[in-house]
Amino acid sequence: MSLLLGGMDIGGTKCAAVLGVSNSDTIHIVDKISFPTPATPEEALTQLGDALELLLQRNNGGTLQAIGISCGGPLSSKDGLVLSPPNLPGWDRIDVLTPFRDRFSVPVGLQNDANACALAEWKWGAGRGSDNMVFLTFGTGMGAGLILNGRIYGGANDMAGEVGHIRLAEDGPLGYGKYGSFEGFCSGGGIARLAQKLVEDGLHVKNSVLLLVNKELHELSAKDVFDAAHAGDELALRVIRTVSQQLGRGLAILVDILNPNTIVIGSIYERQESMLAPLVMEELQREALPISLGVCRIVPSGLKDHVGDAASLSVALHAYEQQRN
Repeated sequence: MSLLLGGMDIGGTKCAAVLGVSNSDTIHIVDKISFPTPATPEEALTQLGDALELLLQRNNGGTLQAIGISCGGPLSSKDGLVLSPPNLPGWDRIDVLTPFRDRFSVPVGLQNDANACALAEWKWGAGRGSDNMVFLTFGTGMGAGLILNGRIYGGANDMAGEVGHIRLAEDGPLGYGKYGSFEGFCSGGGIARLAQKLVEDGLHVKNSVLLLVNKELHELSAKDVFDAAHAGDELALRVIRTVSQQLGRGLAILVDILNPNTIVIGSIYERQESMLAPLVMEELQREALPISLGVCRIVPSGLKDHVGDAASLSVALHAYEQQRN
């Protein structure tokens, strides 16, 4: 059965409306409109509704079945409220469901961005067929979306999956307000900060490719680090070894506690799997319970660059299925 779904992505710098068609275990992105995030929540919700209407008009209409909204947390998926995310000033207890329910007369769902990506990978990506799946963002930050016993799991107040806050070492890069955290070691910003610290400490800097990058030290990015590592730069390779080991340790915690069938890792891991995976698996095999690790696959995102667009659409499908049940 084909379902026409609408998706809304609300971000700190941009918003997007997307139209997609779900067919069984696949998703087809039909069209999309993006625009800078407006100054007020009211403007943003109005523009998102206008954008979805335009998408329906320029793609010959069709019967919209549901709308999904993906937004950074904290939020209440049950009440449909966005609760002052740090990257969305002024979004304090904003009801994002009612305006679209009233305007389009279809089921509307809300999930944080990590949960939305988890739903997308579970429905249409690398997590298909898994009853127990973890999705890790591993991009700008490190967060998790959890599918447990065949259902999205948000915890008592939608804060489940904040794995970036776990401390993996007494000292290390700053991430999620904590030095040595999972996000500190395994995020774009954390990788860059780790490289900057090694340069500042004078370690392995002789003839380092990183020092030849035409940037100030504080401008080095995770991409610069990986590019240098692929060129054989020892300083960059040291950073990658540290990141891989800490990622392995973080995965071992998830394997031991949650016993998932599949852990899907997005963004940086999806692009750099060949460099990260060998050391990640070495550390994971050393740290995790063998009987639990034996039933768990560690895989990159199956939706790749489309996971963001598919995320809000998967929330729409989830809202549609909940209403039918």
